[in-house]
Order: sequence, then structure tokens, then C-alpha cells
Amino acid sequence: MTSTASTPRGPAPGLGDEDNRITPDILKVAAVVVLGSIMAILDTTVVNVALPTFLTEFEVDAYSTVAWTITGYTLALAAIIPVTGWAADRFGTKRLYLMALVLFTLGSVLCALAWNIEALIAFRVVQGLGGGMLMPLGMMILTRIAGPHRLGRLMAIMGIPMLLGPILGPILGGWIIDSVSWHWIFIINLPLGIAAIVYSLYALPKDAPQPGERFDFVGMALMSPGLALFLYGVSTIPEEGTVAAAKVLVPGLVGLALIVGFVVWSFRPEHPLLDLRLFRDRNLTVATLVMFFFAGSFFGAMLLVPTYFQQVRGEDVLHAGLLVAPQGLGAMLTMPLAGTLADKYPVGRVVPFGFIGIIVGVAGLAFSTDPDTPYWQLITFLFIMGLGMGGTMMPVFTSALKTLQSHHVARGTTLINVIQQVAASVGVAVMSVVLTNQQNASEALKAVRSLADAERLGIQPPAWATETMQRLGDAAQGLALNDLADSFSSAYGVATVALVLTLIPVAFLPRRREESHLLDDQDEAGPGTTGAPVIIH
Repeated sequence: MTSTASTPRGPAPGLGDEDNRITPDILKVAAVVVLGSIMAILDTTVVNVALPTFLTEFEVDAYSTVAWTITGYTLALAAIIPVTGWAADRFGTKRLYLMALVLFTLGSVLCALAWNIEALIAFRVVQGLGGGMLMPLGMMILTRIAGPHRLGRLMAIMGIPMLLGPILGPILGGWIIDSVSWHWIFIINLPLGIAAIVYSLYALPKDAPQPGERFDFVGMALMSPGLALFLYGVSTIPEEGTVAAAKVLVPGLVGLALIVGFVVWSFRPEHPLLDLRLFRDRNLTVATLVMFFFAGSFFGAMLLVPTYFQQVRGEDVLHAGLLVAPQGLGAMLTMPLAGTLADKYPVGRVVPFGFIGIIVGVAGLAFSTDPDTPYWQLITFLFIMGLGMGGTMMPVFTSALKTLQSHHVARGTTLINVIQQVAASVGVAVMSVVLTNQQNASEALKAVRSLADAERLGIQPPAWATETMQRLGDAAQGLALNDLADSFSSAYGVATVALVLTLIPVAFLPRRREESHLLDDQDEAGPGTTGAPVIIH
């Protein structure tokens, strides 16, 4: 879908050669992609660890409300990703990438200036509109310059932000919040954004956009609002406590109807906003199913880990971040190895081992949430979970894209990223529902929190809370803490079940070496194809 400037026919530098080397020119462009992705992913993990801080700073009562700082960002990602491929053709990859960096940096500054939780959520949406384009554009760039023999290794490079985010995000966020204030977790993006913009101006090739496709306005009118409304409805479930609430059903059903309308419409135009015809490719279909269930369960569970350390174990933000770091360290060990293995062996022989690690890690956390669980036990399970994640995510992406032809790469990348973001939003909503409902079912926990809120606000506590505390006596605090720990255990348990079920599509990943088609159309001419797909515009 993304086109390039015309070049002479023949092997593309760094793509058609058979030496399989990762050249300096490739690394220079890959560094641009990694820098932009680090900004987007690091910001997500920093905000994760700041959620308890938002609860107190903005005097918000419900965890589900502050979780909208994550959900709003994800909604914006899901809404903007479908137009990324067309916009890259129309305006050029370099210009679009620079625009995304500017929008993300501007959104970060606005977040730092937020005066209440509603303003923060709104500005996170602005951030998401910029961040939503960075990852799919980065994947387009790396897929095109890698070629079939280096795709796994280049995808491993793309995985660097996945490694640094879980390691540095919570630690950096914790240190900043403890040492300065929460505002600086967003202000720090200003110098990073300026550096990324300057480096992109230097490193990315000059734009020569060649728009060859008509924009699917009908698809846009159906898909982006449909996704946003559907995810809004799903994400409101924790706040309402039931699926039957009008605030959940109305936007959810309207959004679902728009999405169904888009699916029907998408087979009519030659170049739809999301090309569902790509699901004819078996590898893409299976890998997408794996990615959907993996992203929903894994990212939904990971969102809760820093909050567990702060609320149940009483850790400050910095130490909570340090305790989450072993997950990223585990991924750091296995992700480069998995990228190399994905170039040499079918992913169906690599990914199952990673999933076993993830399942063991998440299941271990489900049985380790007691307030007196040894820290070494929690760290061990987080490390094992990281080992599994590093061996899973990038090989699945590689499998999805490897058998597509070059001119289908942008469309396939867009499709995968949309589905991943939808899955992450659904996963966060489901985990928040389980956590919130379990906590609301605890009489002791509700009473303790009600008294604490009344004391903080300087008002008279509700009579029922006072009566409950008197009836439970000295055991009230202990019961509340145990019930709080059990709520996290239930959420991790749901994630474990979802991961086990994901083994079903994992079993259908290719177990035999399949021929790549990335180079099949490198000498064809026409809209959306490339003569030498090393430089995309």
C-alpha cells in the first residue's frame, strides 16, 4: 500500500543481496523507528505505574476512572491506525512520521498541564493520535528494508522498545514521581520528541509520495467511529459494574453495528481502509488470532502488576517500578534469540515455548498475591513471564508478514496493529472489571476505603461504613488487605485461562518452512507496488 520513489530494476540495496547482513544504512533507519517506538511504549508503561498517584492527586474514587488515561490513549491508537497506510502513500512516510512525532510531543506537554482527570484523559487522546501512527509506520519501514532473510532479526530490533518499556518505564516513572512530580513523566517527552524529530529529519530518506489509491471515506466513516464507540462501551464496563448499563450497551452496540457495516463494505472497493481480503493468507489469519488473545490477556495482566505492589505490598512508586523490571530483563534475554530462530525455523516450533513461559509466569502470579508472599517468588514469576513474552511477540509478527507480497505489507501491518490495539483495550477492560467487581464484593475493603476517603476529604463517614468497622473490629484491616490481594489473584487467573485457550490457535502456526513472498512483486509497476522496496515513502 505504501509506495516508494521509482528506482532502477534489480536487487535493492540491503534487500535483494544474499549475504543476510544487517548493514549500517539499515541500522540507521532502524534507529529512527526504535527511537519513536520507545517514546510511545515508554510513556505507556510510565503511566501504568502512575495510576495510583492519579487516584490521590485528582481525588478520584474509582480505579476504573483513572484507567481511562490508558484506555483513552488506546482508543485514539485504534482510531488512527486504519488511516496510516493511506496517509503514508498520500503524504509520504517521512512527513507522516514527523507529524506523528510532533503530535505525540504536543500531547505530552498538554498532559503535563492537565488540571483534572478529565483533562488528562482528553490530552492522552491527543498523545494517542500521534503514538498510534509511530508503531505501524515503523513496522512498514523495517519490513520493507529487511527482506525475507532478515525479517526476524529486524523484527527483534523493533522489539527493543518492548524490552526497554517494561524495564525503564516503571523505574523512570517511579523515580520521577517520587523525586519531582507526576507532571514530569510527560514533560520528559519534550526533549525526547525534539531529538527524535531532528534525527528523523537526518536519517529518513527524502519524501517522494506517489498517491495511487483513492481514500476509502465510507470505510473511514464506519471503521474509526465504530472502533472508538465499541471500545468505549467495553471500557465503561468497570465503571458501571454491569454489561446491561445504557452507558455500556448504547455505544457498544452502535460501534459493533458500524464495524459489521464496515466488514460488509470492505469487500466492495479495490483499496478498502482495512483490507480484510488479506485473511485469505493462512499465516496472517492464524498469527492475528494468536496476537489478539495474547495481547488481551498479557497486557491486561501486566497493567495490574505495579498497582498490586503499591496497593497490597505498600511499596512506593519507584520500588514498584524496580520490582516490575525483571519481566523486561527476561524479555531482553529471549527476544534477540527468538528473532534469529524465526529467520531459521518455522515460528510454529518457536512460539509454543514462549507461551509456556508466559502461562507459567501469569499462573504463578495468580497464586502469589498474598500480602506475605516472598518477593523472590514474585520476581521469579515475572522473570519467567518476560522470557516467554520475548520468545512470542516478534516471531508472531514475523509469521504474519513473511508470506505477504511487498505491496500488501502496509495493509497487513495496519490490520495487525488495529487488532492488537483492540485486544489490548478489551484485555484492560476485562481485567479492570474482574478487579473492580471483586473489590466491590468485599464488605471490609469497601468500609476501609470509605472511611479513608471521608478522612481525606474532611467529611462525615457513611453510617454503614462505621457500623461495618465496629462489627469487624480489629480484623477489619487484615480482612480488607486479604480481599484486595484476592482481587488481583482473580484477575491473573482470568488472564491465565485466556492464555491457555490461546494455545489452540498457536497449534496452527506453521510448523514447516514456508516460502516468503516479500520479493515476488519487487519488479512490478503500479499503484501500491515498489520497484525496490528498500526506501518507503
